Amino acid sequence: MRRNNTFLNLDWIVIVLYLFMVLAGWLNIYSAVYNEEHNNIFDLSQRYGKQLMWIGFALMLALFVIVVDSKFYVTFSYLFYALFILLLIIVLFFGKEVNGSKSWFVIGNFAFQPAEFAKYGTALAISKLLSTYNFSLKIRQNQLIAALIILLPVALIILQNDTGSALVYLIFIIPLFREGMSGLILFFGVYFTILFIGSLVMSPVAFIVVLLLLSLLVAFYFLKRWLPIGKVVLLLLAISMPFAIYQILAGDGSFDLYFVLIRSSFLTALLLLFRTIVKRIQHMPLITAVFLVSIVFSVSVDFAFNRFLEPHQQDRINHLLGIESDPLGAGYNVNQSKIAIGSGGFLGKGFLKGTQTKYDFVPEQSTDFIFCTVGEEWGFVGSLLVVAAFVWLLIRLVQLAERQRSKYSRVFGYSVAAILFFHFAINIGMTIGVAPVIGIPLPFFSYGGSSLWFFTILLFTFLRLDASRLEQLH
Repeated sequence: MRRNNTFLNLDWIVIVLYLFMVLAGWLNIYSAVYNEEHNNIFDLSQRYGKQLMWIGFALMLALFVIVVDSKFYVTFSYLFYALFILLLIIVLFFGKEVNGSKSWFVIGNFAFQPAEFAKYGTALAISKLLSTYNFSLKIRQNQLIAALIILLPVALIILQNDTGSALVYLIFIIPLFREGMSGLILFFGVYFTILFIGSLVMSPVAFIVVLLLLSLLVAFYFLKRWLPIGKVVLLLLAISMPFAIYQILAGDGSFDLYFVLIRSSFLTALLLLFRTIVKRIQHMPLITAVFLVSIVFSVSVDFAFNRFLEPHQQDRINHLLGIESDPLGAGYNVNQSKIAIGSGGFLGKGFLKGTQTKYDFVPEQSTDFIFCTVGEEWGFVGSLLVVAAFVWLLIRLVQLAERQRSKYSRVFGYSVAAILFFHFAINIGMTIGVAPVIGIPLPFFSYGGSSLWFFTILLFTFLRLDASRLEQLH
């Protein structure tokens, strides 16, 4: 590695992937909003012309980030964080409301969203905190400080009524986990996610069964007394048989699998609970506590769902979970998106030949739903190429993060990979109907200067840190 030549030390694999995505995004924006009266791709009056201008600025920002000394980012990490927190506060009072969210500064034709860049400030601050001498995430006070740094911008963004952007910050749990945070937090995160979904989609009886099983799961985790999964499955099958035989002998020609599984699971849970009572009677308060907390949480879900989420957000979640089917209402975007992607087939319809794209069937097709254009015009092959590029980029970023000698650079690298992963997974997930529509852009593809500049600065800051990985940064 050549210490004094930053450009030679840059990871050009990441840079080539970045340039490919930006160029592909620009071409797809051109196709998504193509106007025959303004068919010049460099027309600055159209979105594709503006995007090209923003790409030019993004490249200049990337160059600027690279030439700045890497120690600058370490030294002023907390200052960057404080600046963006201040902007999040100011936008609450002086920002412009766009699509129901008061989260934008608008000056003439230029719009700027502080919530995007606050992720950058948070990544810098978390990196600085975790790389502090003798800092350990095993200390409760340190955990609270890390949580405060992450949750403060989350709270301010929620006040702006931009829940989608706020959710991205939860992905900072990945760098925290990499640096030694207890896996128990992830365990309970998954646990309460299951409870949240279950309380919305399941009947009370079925959900009580799930609560019993999950409570036992948590209790066994603490007790380190796991019942072999094979025995549980065999027990469930044995209990299911009488119910199945009863349904078959009923002779009405119907077989209700739901009836069999729910009742069998309920009895299985009761037997497991009885086994625990008999063999571990002294730990029953723990199981009871988990069960009661789970019930309280599930009851509060309904209150929070109706109290804190906007009607359109509730509709999107209900549609995603299959609670409601409204292909012309809340599910319209996703339904049209899936039609567009599916119609592309294996090789796609060809550049500028997408009918769903051409006739504006999919709203926000140049921003949040840009992947529809990829699927319709470039088909499965083009979609696979885009996904492969993102996966390659994410894997490469993790590899770069792991080779850092500085803890600061490693944490920041994982933060970059985590943020890009969340945007990539959720954005593409919502276009194919497997994730809620929360309105976050696809990195480097979606139309917009604010998001492109943010992702560019985020990515190239890490490349700059990686180029100086043999230096002592703190």
